[in-house]
Amino acid sequence: MAYWLVKSEPDVFSWDDLVAAGAKGEPWTGVRNHTAKLNLMAMRLGDPVFFYHSQAGKEIVGVAQVVREAYVDPTDAKGVFRCVDLKAVAPLRRPFTLAEAKADPALEKMSLITSFRLSVQPVSATEWGHVLAAVEA
Repeated sequence: MAYWLVKSEPDVFSWDDLVAAGAKGEPWTGVRNHTAKLNLMAMRLGDPVFFYHSQAGKEIVGVAQVVREAYVDPTDAKGVFRCVDLKAVAPLRRPFTLAEAKADPALEKMSLITSFRLSVQPVSATEWGHVLAAVEA
């Protein structure tokens, strides 16, 4: 199993929108970066995913799950890019902010810090556990 983080502007598609999609989930379309595309292609059924509100908020707000592995993004006319389907699993007890991540030495190598513009990112198992422990404390 691998861990991931996806970013979305909450005024475009928010955590609440993913929750509203229900158990069938929602296609994660519109990714137009080749590194992010490769990350989408590496996602496997059942992989957990942090849902991050970018721009407004700048915080991890929930945990989602991959419910369909990578396929051609129907919003890409050229058929180059991929998407996966995600469903909401649970909100975090409280949001985990970018400021918290930047201030935490244990997360200094997290892609959220080092590749901050990348919309689909890997998260190490250690980072995943650390973030969850921080919001439960």
